[in-house]
Amino acid sequence: MKLGVVGLPNVGKYTLFNAITHAGAAAANYPFCTIEPNVGTVTVPDQRLDRLAALYDCKKIVPAVIEFVDIAGLVKGASRGEGLGNKFLSHIREVDAIVHVVRCFEDANIIHEVEANTPVEKIDPIDDITTINLELILADMDAVQKRMDRIKNAARGGADKEAAAEFAFLQALYAHLEKEQPARTFPLENKAQEKFLYNLFLLTVKPVLYAANIAEADMGKEESEIPFVAAVKAFAAKEGNEVLVICARTEEELSAMEPEEAQLFLEEFGLKESGLDRLIKKSYSLLGLISFLTAGEKETRAWTIVKGTKAPQAAGKIHSDFEKGFIRADIVDWQTLVELGSLTAAKEKGKVRSEGKEYVMKDGDVAEFFFNVSKK
Repeated sequence: MKLGVVGLPNVGKYTLFNAITHAGAAAANYPFCTIEPNVGTVTVPDQRLDRLAALYDCKKIVPAVIEFVDIAGLVKGASRGEGLGNKFLSHIREVDAIVHVVRCFEDANIIHEVEANTPVEKIDPIDDITTINLELILADMDAVQKRMDRIKNAARGGADKEAAAEFAFLQALYAHLEKEQPARTFPLENKAQEKFLYNLFLLTVKPVLYAANIAEADMGKEESEIPFVAAVKAFAAKEGNEVLVICARTEEELSAMEPEEAQLFLEEFGLKESGLDRLIKKSYSLLGLISFLTAGEKETRAWTIVKGTKAPQAAGKIHSDFEKGFIRADIVDWQTLVELGSLTAAKEKGKVRSEGKEYVMKDGDVAEFFFNVSKK
């Protein structure tokens, strides 16, 4: 699963990406200092693994991971190719969700650019968000129009009922986009429309998390005390999206510290965890992902699955044979297992459940799968 980090030039994307992945992505005070996307794989913070590993005296811990893709800054006109926009839009098309970094700080030394080669002095996060959103919507409108042109002959007259239904759907979707509304907010009426929508591979169908990048001087303030952040939160609420407030520069400094030093720094601001840990967790959730866990003397591991995954398909994440020959899954909640001290104690207390093929896995389930693959 991949998350694309997007935004206008010089809003702090590269600095944030550096902090997330320690990858050393280019960060310079001019637009398009990165053209090809940087990709970094990061672990999902999960204290449950440490607790379970301690229980089994296990030395090997394997956390869940997700990928972040740092996509170069978009500008007004990207949908028409401005600022190498077509290339950048294609990079966005390849990710599963978007982390939209928004500038919520003043700094006269950092160029603010909405249009290519046209620096602006005024910082307006809502205008910045609207610029990016509109470029993605315009690109989607072009994709929808091309699809309509492709099927209009088949749809004409109604003889091909599926083509006619898709054409009507596309017309309604196009009108929705014309109102500057993203495709993800289009109300789907049935499974057929869902198929039509996702076959288009639109940019604005992807889920979004706004990362409000604040100044170091605003660290520790209430979010309501930072006008730029308050504006972004109000805008996101109307869309039904979340906002994460973060200082990219501070996070980059934190990522270079020793763990003990970083913890002391966080405590000075009354924080329990870094902004990066919160970002990674929220990104994991944004993708609709959860983790089930396996634990033992050899290894303690988090396995990534989509919410709603049933037990056999979860077992298949470990090995395809587990899914093919699935018999049952013994399930216990991780916290219950830690509190009782052992799987044997959990079984004696009746806390371990045997679940079948229809069981829907829950985040934090500790699972042991039983299977049988007959040899021919």
